[in-house]
Amino acid sequence: MSSDRTVAASFGQIWDVVSKSTSLLIATHAHPDADAIASALAVADLLASKGKNVIPVVGDGDLPDPLVFLPGAERLRVPSEIERSEFDAIFVVDCAELHRLGPLYYKHNSWFDGSVPLVSVDHHVTNPGFGVAWVVDPVAAATCEILTMMFTELDVKMSPEVATCLAAGIYGDTLGLKTPSTTSRTLRVAADLVDCKADIVAIVDSLFRVKPYSTVRLWGHALRQTTMLGPIVWTEITPDMLKESGALSSEGEGIVNFIAGTREATVGILLYQNPGGWRASLRAIADDIDVAKLAQLYGGGGHSRAAGCSLPPGPEARDNFLRDISRRVADRDFNAAPS
Repeated sequence: MSSDRTVAASFGQIWDVVSKSTSLLIATHAHPDADAIASALAVADLLASKGKNVIPVVGDGDLPDPLVFLPGAERLRVPSEIERSEFDAIFVVDCAELHRLGPLYYKHNSWFDGSVPLVSVDHHVTNPGFGVAWVVDPVAAATCEILTMMFTELDVKMSPEVATCLAAGIYGDTLGLKTPSTTSRTLRVAADLVDCKADIVAIVDSLFRVKPYSTVRLWGHALRQTTMLGPIVWTEITPDMLKESGALSSEGEGIVNFIAGTREATVGILLYQNPGGWRASLRAIADDIDVAKLAQLYGGGGHSRAAGCSLPPGPEARDNFLRDISRRVADRDFNAAPS
């Protein structure tokens, strides 16, 4: 979906499901970013104000430090704490595919088999649309942009807390209204949220300006490992780096956006090493590069400028991936199966 009219027509269907429910599980993807957590918290806060019982959950139980400031963050729960008897509907936000919910999905797969009414709101172009009611608007710079439009269309009053969450999601996905995905609609939505008393100073400080010392040390380790491979620039975060810096892996999230700005490169890649393999984050600046298509070749997805996927463990899998992506970017080949 991309037209405002078509998107707006689906808002009522989502709200109808929500209105018939008393308790809702509100879920977003694992390895969450600002848009993911902010979307979940905004929905949770607003529905709680309507008398609903809400259970916002982090797909993998990991809340990145820069997002602790968000109103309602203390409400977030982890998958292992939740029982099926606690909710009668599911609201999924900012998640292109259900398996991207991570441990929540794999631990409680039966919750997502259609037996529980599920609605979803997302802006990833690779999202096929799922649930009994859904909105996927790839034109939106962030899922929080869509949610703001939905609440406005349905004449739902947004508190300063909800507005702060929604603005944080938009600022996070647009790097402070600076990416090409920032449209005139995005700016109008952001202005509406400022009118609703969104705390922009807290958002900018937490997302972009203020960092723990552990984050600074982790970035130092990762940037020292940065390497050019043809048209791509890449680096990695390993368990040793995390141990030496005292950081969590989530503290490296901004690195890929930083290295993607390397003048000589057209794609930036950050690889996270974990026991199960590698998690790759891809970023592109050039208009003719679609990293979502590249990620899809490896079972992932995302946006044309920002996407991710997972790889098997070991240096061979990492190196084969990097060589393949480098060749594809050089040749503008985004379709054939990996060589």
